[in-house]
Amino acid sequence: MKLRGWIAALVFAGTSIPLAIAQSGPERSSSDQPYVPQLSDIMNSAQTRHMKLWFAGKVENWDLARFELSRLKASLAEAALLYSGIPVSNITTLGAPLQSTADAIDAKDGKRFAASFGELTAGCNACHGSMARSFIVIRTPTEQPFGNQVFAPQGKR
Repeated sequence: MKLRGWIAALVFAGTSIPLAIAQSGPERSSSDQPYVPQLSDIMNSAQTRHMKLWFAGKVENWDLARFELSRLKASLAEAALLYSGIPVSNITTLGAPLQSTADAIDAKDGKRFAASFGELTAGCNACHGSMARSFIVIRTPTEQPFGNQVFAPQGKR
């Protein structure tokens, strides 16, 4: 495994939330080449997970927050492994805020969650800036875009 792969594996797999997801394998095109998603598609998925993570944490649905964080980490790991142009420092810099967010979720601490989520968001924007994509700015969501999903946990609906 290349250095990039080892670093991504250490940063993302070394936390308390597993990255493993069941997949049937890469899609094949008519030329029998493995399907590789565009980086923008991976990042759109990460942005959706970022939003859903916030809404789950905001209403203290820690199981959903844990799930969304694991999916966000999987998206970031996929980007790091498939796109070698992403600097290794961008990958490792996100390790601390991802772990802080996981720790806040495990502690069921809304204040720590909000603070670590802010650090994670800042890390995402720093990565965008280092990649000459500073025009892509994400923030803590301010309104609920998912009218078809309930974020409150079972007992709080």
